[in-house]
Amino acid sequence: MTNKYVYNFNEGKKEMKSLLGGKGANLAEMTNLDLPVPPGFTITTEACNRFYEENEKIWVELHEEIKKHLQDLEQRLGKSFSDEDNPLLVSVRSGAVTSMPGMMDTILNLGLNDISVKGLAKSTGNERFAYDSYRRFIQMFSDVAMEIPKVRFDNLLDDMKEKKNTELDTDLTKEDLKKLVEQYKEVYSEEIGEEFPQDPVKQLELAIEAVFKSWNNPRARVYRKINNISHKLGTAVNVQSMVFGNMGETSGTGVAFTRNPATGENKLFGEYLINAQGEDVVAGIRTPQEISHLEVSMPDVFEEFKNITRKLEEHYKDMQDIEFTIENKKLYMLQTRTGKRTAQAAINIAVDLVKEEVIEKEEAVLRIEPNTLNQLLHPTFEQKALENAKSLSKGLAASPGAASGRIYFNAHDVVEAKARGEMCILVRQETSPEDIEGMVSAEGILTSRGGMTSHAAVVARGMGKCCVAGCSEIRVSEEKKEIRVKDFVLKEGDYISLDGSTGNVYKGNINKVQPKLSGNFGEFMEWVDEIRTMSVRTNADTPKDANQALEFGAEGIGLCRTEHMFFDEKRIPSVRKMILSTTEEERKNALAELLPFQREDFLGLYKVMKEKPVTVRLLDPPLHEFLPTKKEDIESLAKAMNIDYENLMDRIEELGEVNPMLGHRGCRLAVTYPEIYKMQVRAIIEAAIEIKQNGFENIKPEIMIPLVGHIEELKYVKGQIIEEIETVFKEKEIEVDYMIGTMIEIPRAAITADEIATEAEFFSFGTNDLTQMGFGFSRDDAGKFLDEYVNKEILERDPFQAIDRKGVGKLMEIAVQGGKSTRENIKLGICGEHGGEPSSVEFCYELGLQYVSCSPFRVPIAKLAAAQAVVKNI
Repeated sequence: MTNKYVYNFNEGKKEMKSLLGGKGANLAEMTNLDLPVPPGFTITTEACNRFYEENEKIWVELHEEIKKHLQDLEQRLGKSFSDEDNPLLVSVRSGAVTSMPGMMDTILNLGLNDISVKGLAKSTGNERFAYDSYRRFIQMFSDVAMEIPKVRFDNLLDDMKEKKNTELDTDLTKEDLKKLVEQYKEVYSEEIGEEFPQDPVKQLELAIEAVFKSWNNPRARVYRKINNISHKLGTAVNVQSMVFGNMGETSGTGVAFTRNPATGENKLFGEYLINAQGEDVVAGIRTPQEISHLEVSMPDVFEEFKNITRKLEEHYKDMQDIEFTIENKKLYMLQTRTGKRTAQAAINIAVDLVKEEVIEKEEAVLRIEPNTLNQLLHPTFEQKALENAKSLSKGLAASPGAASGRIYFNAHDVVEAKARGEMCILVRQETSPEDIEGMVSAEGILTSRGGMTSHAAVVARGMGKCCVAGCSEIRVSEEKKEIRVKDFVLKEGDYISLDGSTGNVYKGNINKVQPKLSGNFGEFMEWVDEIRTMSVRTNADTPKDANQALEFGAEGIGLCRTEHMFFDEKRIPSVRKMILSTTEEERKNALAELLPFQREDFLGLYKVMKEKPVTVRLLDPPLHEFLPTKKEDIESLAKAMNIDYENLMDRIEELGEVNPMLGHRGCRLAVTYPEIYKMQVRAIIEAAIEIKQNGFENIKPEIMIPLVGHIEELKYVKGQIIEEIETVFKEKEIEVDYMIGTMIEIPRAAITADEIATEAEFFSFGTNDLTQMGFGFSRDDAGKFLDEYVNKEILERDPFQAIDRKGVGKLMEIAVQGGKSTRENIKLGICGEHGGEPSSVEFCYELGLQYVSCSPFRVPIAKLAAAQAVVKNI
């Protein structure tokens, strides 16, 4: 039996999404719900994958299958290609499994040629409409299928409007449009070297190939990479009979959401344009009207539309993003999909749907993509600073948040400026899919054109980027790299600030404040806490970071990096004295100077965390990292320490290492210089005793020894530590409970974890180093080539961003099993940066870890990922 690659809309259903793509599956579902869907068929994602196997050609069997479905479509509609009286026209749209707004290419009005344009004029009685559709088709086909620059056609249209002294393309006459059609065909001929194709079947074949090829265009690959979407899924192609929103004042096209995608408010939200086709709304060529205005202009259509949107939301049990067209007061549904939304809206919608008894709490928890919480966890403008800020203009509040940065006018410049460490705002007349990398790198996006459903608005909301769209007062000159507004002229590199929640644009860089998590977010996170079983701690070295993490719900500190404390300007001289000491006595004297600082460090953390667990990692990096490298700094240090410059240089060179990441660091320092860890442990225990004396009886410090690879290393260092702790207990005449454990960050430690567990009371996986050593990659250097590994699909993801389950994950699994076999109640956690990455958190849950630890701002993300792991594994 041969594979079936083409399905009529009435043959599919929403559960066939992986085969028919999101758009095709939902068109099938709407057809089965008896909604007004123009008939058509879907070419499957499997066909796309085979297309690449066939050297990017449509093979004979697929060609025949498409031809058969075309004939069926012609019979159902009583129309045919190139008919002189009533021609068949179709749209060709991509439809990936996962929604990728603006990433893929669409062609409308396919089937038009010099014959059928006359048939269209005859069948509709509207010659102007027919030639408007033809010129649109030539431009879209040339751009999408043949890669002719769109600007060549835009310039001709602008010239015609200027010549006719009109701003709107709707004011052009049929004769103007006929001239444009001929000019467009000339452009095609110049660029391609042959006449514009008149055979509709040939047009369709080229269009289908173009959609398949667009699956791998640069902007699509960038989008998939950003959103961790597999490159192997492929896209479906939807061929659908055309309905026309550009037939006059009783026709139109629009996009609507069943709830507000920015706030989640349970109210129909959207826009439409009279006498327009779909691309006009998305491209922002004209400013659309709010959907509520449709009730005035076409009340019957609006009532039908409201009923359909309600039916779709009830059916899918989620907010829907809907595309529609009105042709001579008849409504048609062109698409429905689960609508993209801001994190704020997602939380509000999920909570509301639970309260409306549409979904359960567990389903609500699965509805929120953990990383989108980033949108809620970042600053807003400080109110006082906002009152004093100079307002420049106001546009549409397209995507909430606050952003400040230097203005740049093209995506490439934004990417380069970001690499230099600058905060940037991307300013455009309107964005297009080609701007995707600049939008990723920008702090925020400002456009002078477009509405709430424009490309800029939709993509920014999906990314969680602040965006102000349709700011029509602002005159953007991308050529001169300047914007003019009122009496101001701002040049490239000047600062502006955007408030994506109000649409306001301000001059300068405005101070921001941290978010407060309450309302629906607080209730949602309560559900998360009810469901999850794995604890979430934070990586924090200062009371400020610890406080921030507690506000976000952290349940302890999983990693306090003591080396970060040593760089403070008050203590770095003592650190350098300790490093440059030539005798043990000199070193102990320097460490004695550091002891009060370290004690205060830990005291500060304990005061914030109280009896919550705090894991302190003893000094990890090689000592040379604390020494200067520039000649003038070395000279200054030599003078301050009354050391001969040459002798100091000799000592610095002596401490230098060829491969410091594998050198004299971590527990190896304590083997050579036990007094360093003894000082740190004394500071930890003395601080804990003071906290205990202040009423916190259950304080229990967790002391973590880094970079252990051999049981005998751990035994030796642990012995030195316990000796110092016992000395402190005798001196203070009071004891505190404590734990000693180790980081599992060396492959040998993972493999011999059963031995390590005889001495370690807890393991904390240091997956940054474990990944470095597991792969043999230097994390500091791997950035030079890892992108290529991902782009060429050697690796699915950067292993420093998400745990490599098959390799590094296998080492972790061995360590968990070994540790538990020796010490049944061993505490297991992770403190590498992977501890806040959702897929890695899920893996840690599956391994049976008790906690993950991550940066303060990722705590809610990790908590949500931990709750989702429970629901997914029920």
